[in-house]
Amino acid sequence: MTPPTDEGVEPPQIIMLDGGFSTQLSCHVGHVIDGDPLWSARFLHTHPDEVVSTHLDFLRAGADLVITNTYQASLEGFEQHLGVTRDQAYELIVRAVELAKRARTLYLEEYQDYLTTNHEPLVVGSVGPYGAHLHDGSEYDGSYADTTSIQTMRDWHRPRIQTLVDAGVDLLALETIPCQEEAEMLCDLLRDFPNMKAWLAFSCKDNQSIAHGESFQKVAQKCWDSNPEQLVAVGVNCCAPSYVSNLLKGINDDRPHDPIPLIVYPNSGEKYNPQIGWIDRDKCEAVETFIQEWLDLGVRYVGGCCRTYAADVSRIRNQVHSWRDRRRFQAKYQANTNATN
Repeated sequence: MTPPTDEGVEPPQIIMLDGGFSTQLSCHVGHVIDGDPLWSARFLHTHPDEVVSTHLDFLRAGADLVITNTYQASLEGFEQHLGVTRDQAYELIVRAVELAKRARTLYLEEYQDYLTTNHEPLVVGSVGPYGAHLHDGSEYDGSYADTTSIQTMRDWHRPRIQTLVDAGVDLLALETIPCQEEAEMLCDLLRDFPNMKAWLAFSCKDNQSIAHGESFQKVAQKCWDSNPEQLVAVGVNCCAPSYVSNLLKGINDDRPHDPIPLIVYPNSGEKYNPQIGWIDRDKCEAVETFIQEWLDLGVRYVGGCCRTYAADVSRIRNQVHSWRDRRRFQAKYQANTNATN
């Protein structure tokens, strides 16, 4: 899964992620999903067919993987807000994986005459932060790290991850993590699942710091070094696209021969107002305008998060293709130049 190096004329492989699940799901259910304490995870219980359709939208748009609808899924959350038993809560997390696999099967059947034999999209298990299930906004600043023990967070995460692994995900997405303590704990917890790999993506409040205030680059490097055997990439998600380049610049300057693979899937740049929802879309520069710059900085996994649709994934993929064409041309030009000197 780790992308190849930049050696030779052929540019490195870029893994295309999907987009904002709840954003695209809203196109199928006909209403805004934001504000629910279970967020889009409620629809595992109420609208499973629409969950499959949403995954299919992203695959048809060119995603190389689909991320399960489990960001805000938890055993406690399902018990409290759906009134189900603990066993039924487990089953809903398993269902999330099954629905993603069903979408993959339908996609492969639909495009069987057009796909190469090795093009099978991955199913990635979404593992959102502890703060997401609190439904108090603390996932956006990581403040719960100041009052919650590491063991409490570990005990909460472990059954979710165990269920995703047992259900057969290909990879884990440890995503939107706002604080250093939780990130380090997750990297350590991952060792309990030695056959599973994961990416780690942070929530950032500006172009230097993760949401809780720690330096993104220092925390990212420390986490990578703590478990390079199981992490496939480290980066950011659900932050403003305008933050990304400065967050990433220089992160691999001291690692010329062993750079950290980088992952980026930002939101649209819109701001969320709890009273009226997402605002300022007209003030945002489209995500795809940043893509080639990020790829030049070493990003090898790229997609979108909140408020990015399947159409945005298609536009991002087009930019990836343009970047690869440019890299091929530059490499061939350099090779010809060297040959004539």
